[in-house]
Amino acid sequence: MNPETEPLLELQGARKVFPKAAGELVVLEDVSLSLRSGEIVGLLGRSGSGKSTLLRAIAGLMPLSAGRILYRGVPVSGPTPGVAMVFQNFALFPWLTVLGNVELGLQALGVPAQEASRRALAAIDLIGLDGFETAYPRELSGGMRQRVGFARALVVDPTLLLMDEPFSALDVLTAETLRTDFLDLWLEGQVPIRGVLMVTHNIEEAVFMCDRVIVLAANPGRVQAEIPIPLPHPRDRLSPAFHQIVEQIYALLTARAASIARPGGPAAAQHMRQVSTNVLAGLLETVDAAPYHGRADLPEVADDVQLEADELLPAAETLQMLGLAELVEGDIVLTPAGRDYAQADTQQRKRIFAEHLLARVPLVAHICAVLAARPNQQAPRVRFEAELEDHLSRQYAGETLDAAIEWGRYAELFAYDDQSERFSLEDVTA
Repeated sequence: MNPETEPLLELQGARKVFPKAAGELVVLEDVSLSLRSGEIVGLLGRSGSGKSTLLRAIAGLMPLSAGRILYRGVPVSGPTPGVAMVFQNFALFPWLTVLGNVELGLQALGVPAQEASRRALAAIDLIGLDGFETAYPRELSGGMRQRVGFARALVVDPTLLLMDEPFSALDVLTAETLRTDFLDLWLEGQVPIRGVLMVTHNIEEAVFMCDRVIVLAANPGRVQAEIPIPLPHPRDRLSPAFHQIVEQIYALLTARAASIARPGGPAAAQHMRQVSTNVLAGLLETVDAAPYHGRADLPEVADDVQLEADELLPAAETLQMLGLAELVEGDIVLTPAGRDYAQADTQQRKRIFAEHLLARVPLVAHICAVLAARPNQQAPRVRFEAELEDHLSRQYAGETLDAAIEWGRYAELFAYDDQSERFSLEDVTA
């Protein structure tokens, strides 16, 4: 095959399974994709789509259960020379200076000290931190620390750069500056990398930076769609073409999710994100009011409520799960109950929320039934967490139960003591 057309990275039927007490948890299922030289490809997906798991497997930090990962035609079986990674949380060593952090990867490769120092200084200069070589991470802003992360990745002259939500821990202005600076270096050929695979939850960021976006469906993670972005750089966020692609991705990500109920009992729930009831109420109020009057374009309402996709989509999906809204082709449409909630007083809102929670979320109904059946009307958290862990990872089980606790308490269906970690029907307002 011609080296210029051969994929830089190729995944063939990638599958990842984690063992569980009751069967197995499939995180990735039959994921196939490729990345060619000269491309920035984005990975987008809801929680549970396995984006970060996929990136760790590509980096050689985690083996697949089935399928293959090929880097330049060679199977990946561990950390691979020519592949570098930029992390979300900077991952700097606080006891090392900027120069020391950037040199570290070269030292691990056995590069002589003088050469390592020369290359590290050049990388620090390239990413705009000249003069901060002797500073420690604690002396740097978030944006400067992430620049150190980029310098550390670039100093090893990678051919493929993996980025795991590299701008998500930064404030809006800093993130915009850093992504623009990175794009300038990429487009001007000032960096050695030939391809970039980027996990992001920010839809506009993906459309702004990427040549293609791969949308992953969730539970298990699998390729749902591949969207080309044939827009020239620099890209105009206000252009109709840009907005159309953003809308297309929102529509894919908000495709109606399956019911949270699964075979195996009322506690066998899908993963639920803990979304604040204040966020849910605020979203309902915003969409109910002018200029939307019950139906809103998600990208527009995201600006109004100042939520990114990773926060807005779980909130919108929670309202859909509760029957208070529907997601239709990238729009959120309030149901009659949703509009009633938005216009109701506090106690009426609690009543509407409680009715829909009991009818639409089997886990909450299950908790209430167990408490009602016990003589003391109490039960420990571990009793429900153990049931959930038969179907979900420990982390997802904890998050799902935390969501049920917040919503159940708000609806005054049960009480929960954080210190004793016990549920009860005591002290619940009638």
